[in-house]
Amino acid sequence: MTNGLARPAVDVYRRPDGTILLSSPEPLGACDRAVGEWLEHWARAAPDRAFLQERVEGVWRGTTYAEARERVHRLATWLLQNAAASGPVAILSDNSVEQGLLTLAAMHVGIPVAPVSPAYSTQSKDFAKLKAIISLIEPGVVYAGDATRYGPAFAAIRDLHRGIEASPASFDSLPQADDLAVDARFRAIGPDTIAKLLFTSGSTGEPKGVINTQGMLCSNQQARLQHWPLLIHEPPIIVDWLPWSHTFGGNHNFGLVLRNGGTLYIDGGRPVQPLFAPTVANLRDVASTIHFNVPRGVDLLVAALETDAELKQRFFSRMSIVFCAAAALPPHLWTALRRLAKDARSEPVLITSGWGSTETAPLATDCPWQAELPGVIGQPAAGTELKLVPNGGKLEVRVRGPNVTPGYWKRPDLTAKLWDEEGFYRIGDAVRFTDPERPELGLLFDGRVAEDFKLDTGTWVNVGVLRVKAIAALAPVAQDIVLAGHDRSEVGFLVFPNVAACRALVPSLNSDAPLSEVLGSGPVRARVREGLARLRDESSGSSGHGNRALLLVDPPSIDRGEITDKGYLNQRAVLASREDLVRELYGDSVGVIRI
Repeated sequence: MTNGLARPAVDVYRRPDGTILLSSPEPLGACDRAVGEWLEHWARAAPDRAFLQERVEGVWRGTTYAEARERVHRLATWLLQNAAASGPVAILSDNSVEQGLLTLAAMHVGIPVAPVSPAYSTQSKDFAKLKAIISLIEPGVVYAGDATRYGPAFAAIRDLHRGIEASPASFDSLPQADDLAVDARFRAIGPDTIAKLLFTSGSTGEPKGVINTQGMLCSNQQARLQHWPLLIHEPPIIVDWLPWSHTFGGNHNFGLVLRNGGTLYIDGGRPVQPLFAPTVANLRDVASTIHFNVPRGVDLLVAALETDAELKQRFFSRMSIVFCAAAALPPHLWTALRRLAKDARSEPVLITSGWGSTETAPLATDCPWQAELPGVIGQPAAGTELKLVPNGGKLEVRVRGPNVTPGYWKRPDLTAKLWDEEGFYRIGDAVRFTDPERPELGLLFDGRVAEDFKLDTGTWVNVGVLRVKAIAALAPVAQDIVLAGHDRSEVGFLVFPNVAACRALVPSLNSDAPLSEVLGSGPVRARVREGLARLRDESSGSSGHGNRALLLVDPPSIDRGEITDKGYLNQRAVLASREDLVRELYGDSVGVIRI
């Protein structure tokens, strides 16, 4: 370590066919048997330390480690008495203390937990994905964190399962803990015991239940500890909104806090206006040591830090690491974060990222050093091997290690397609070296293999790379961009706008002016046109820029699979569901911005 940061290093083996094998020179250390060992340890070692906290009527309230252990044992006793052999525990809830403890209770006695994306229950109009998930898992318990908020979803699935319905009120009078029964079940858990079922839809089709075992979760946190040894000396304090139905928030962030005896303040805000205001208030209230986010959240965070010196000082006062994942962070946001950190704090703040998926629990690569370029996802995590396979001019990346899923719940057909002949998981992503002559400097995400397309000239368009450049070029108008142009003569952009930034460009309009009027205004269109021209001037060919853009009034849809509630935009799903807008983009509509 140098100044608390690791030195970049990787073991490389090149095969004659062009395949490259990468692994960490640091072997994975001994892993814990089960997640529950962490709770048991900290309940003894730091019983009075705050574990989970949430705002109740404006005040932070929650549980210590000792209190959490006691409640987990009582919840586990209730599960053993009521639903131990009936099926998984399905959870319909926003992040909450009670959800976290119920999750730990089920895993403590070997019952799989299936947290369902809140968006499928609260933003969906037809509950189609929720119904598919419930039918697939056949739960023994269905828990709703808020009877009012989740009432319609609860009613929509009532005929699809035979499980016990539960809510926070169901646990007002829990039985006394049967420690003998709970401990017996806990001792029977091993690395192969199913801990969670996490659902991912991919680019098409119904949600798939990704099996996450105890061994996957434990090996991930062991690798994380080896990469960030500062956790040994400084238990993490985080303010986090990322949903526990996803692997980033529910596995990586929640697990990091529990594994290292930290405190997690549950952030009720979201990276969209006006829901970002609670996040700002929470970050002002709690000085975190590590911050996790996705690009959409970083966009809003940077804007807040730029305009509020007091918030900036508070945010960075104890900060060691800012970690962004789920999608590539545009260069202008990465640069801004580094500048803001240097302005606010004399000690170095690591601005970094990693890469993985629900099937890798999630950490597959990590960058525990300060990269000098944005977008570096690092090297294989300890214990993880990568295989880079030449594929259509790219390096398709495949993963092998104890962090990889054994398969999909009740889908042997999909499971059979998971691995190649050497046991590497086919994730479908591509990577490239930051510097091919110096592979130790890390990898860059190079997009989804299936998202790239050809122009009618036969030129390939690298969607992952161009998307990030385009968002930066069209800042602050573009919140996200979908690339079109398959079998056409030029690339076009479908632009999901940053609404607040667009309104700020047109102060002459009333704050309640229709969004269509804002997006059609001269200043907004001029800013897009300038960005398109700059991107064209900086590119070396037709595949490196777009000549036309269309600003979209309607936000991406959860029901159509266009976006997840952590902000990941599905390019293929947007193009498929908005074919009419693609035709408009390449037509004569006055709404299209051209250069």
